[in-house]
Amino acid sequence: MSSQPRATPPLRFGQVVIGPPGSDISELVNLGDVMEALKLGPNGGLLYCMEYVEANLDWLENKLKEHSDCYFLFDCPGQVELYTHQSSVKNIFTQLAKWNFRLSAVHLVDSHYCADPAKFISVLCTSLSTMLHVELPHVNVLSKMDLIEQYGKLAFNLDFYTEVMDLSYLLDHLAADPFFKKFRHLNEKLAEVIQDYGLVSFVPLNVQDKESMIQVLRAVDKANGYCFGDLEERNLQAMMSAAVGADFQFSTTLGVQERYVETSEKTVEEEMMNL
Repeated sequence: MSSQPRATPPLRFGQVVIGPPGSDISELVNLGDVMEALKLGPNGGLLYCMEYVEANLDWLENKLKEHSDCYFLFDCPGQVELYTHQSSVKNIFTQLAKWNFRLSAVHLVDSHYCADPAKFISVLCTSLSTMLHVELPHVNVLSKMDLIEQYGKLAFNLDFYTEVMDLSYLLDHLAADPFFKKFRHLNEKLAEVIQDYGLVSFVPLNVQDKESMIQVLRAVDKANGYCFGDLEERNLQAMMSAAVGADFQFSTTLGVQERYVETSEKTVEEEMMNL
């Protein structure tokens, strides 16, 4: 007897929240227990925990099946090593996609980094590295905007930091610091890498401002397709059909144009013969 094909899981939406350290898995595996049993520090313990989750994906799948009609928020640990030097978290995200999850990564960055040019460039590099490694639709969020004035005056207006404009202006501020002056060439190359990819931008978030919250929510819902709902597949098919139709029309038009050129050339030759 042939085995029955496995039913396609229902379409589910959600987001994986990446940001400052703070969350942990406590039901399947506990960070404190891992650190004590294996004599590991916090970072090493978290790496082990993520590898443990990856090795027990059946447990995760069963837990998620209990909440099939929900919008999912995965609060991920914030340690940067998990998203730049290790593959377990990325593999877990990939498996979630195979279970028909449409996810977007929401990367929270404290806005106070904007007040320090060196730290802001470091944040840009980290954000870019995370985006390339995680391979999910990505929304970078400048959080705690309501507290940004406490960290000093910004060198440029907010758009400069959210849109990540010409970083050469930021390098001029770094050059004024004797400590960073000797690293100008290195910082120039880092800025070039960030701008060459052209991927990093930020959405500002102020939890005291309702409109700010809505703006972030809209960006996330657009990134994972939640705003399209179950119409997404049909919209995608319609777009593909339109693209095929456009290609067909282009080919047809090109053929007519070629025949027109050939006819015109032939007519010119005939007129030249009659002269």
